Amino acid sequence: MLTIEESLQTLHIQRSIQIAAPAAVAVEALLEELGPGSQMPDGTPFPMKIEPWPGGRWYRDLGNGTGHLWGHVQVIKPPALLELCGPMPMSYPAVNHVQYRLKEEGGRTVLSLVHRAMGLIPKEHRDGMPEGWEHGLTRVKELAERKRR
Repeated sequence: MLTIEESLQTLHIQRSIQIAAPAAVAVEALLEELGPGSQMPDGTPFPMKIEPWPGGRWYRDLGNGTGHLWGHVQVIKPPALLELCGPMPMSYPAVNHVQYRLKEEGGRTVLSLVHRAMGLIPKEHRDGMPEGWEHGLTRVKELAERKRR
């Protein structure tokens, strides 16, 4: 039996925040939040690993050769641009592209995020993503502003 479903979903999230720190500090904080300093909204550590070079992996290492590949670094031009592509937190057919742009303006940094995805994206994942990205951006802001002090 062959079943064809029309369940392709798309996702587009866009958000910008201002950070009271230079872009070089903000990009360090971004890499920390995407890597070993990542936390869940409740403060539980969610350490990830990011290899900050083109083709580098972004993944959750659970030890003993186990884990979850979230994506690869598609573009990295510190301190202005980081692009990631891959399945992200989805373990089903989906493609994601996340772009972080950092622009320094008078000692402050505007950090812009654009997340686009397509594929089989369950409603609970779609509904939780804006809150998840908001949390991540807030963490980057907190880390960068703390580092600046």
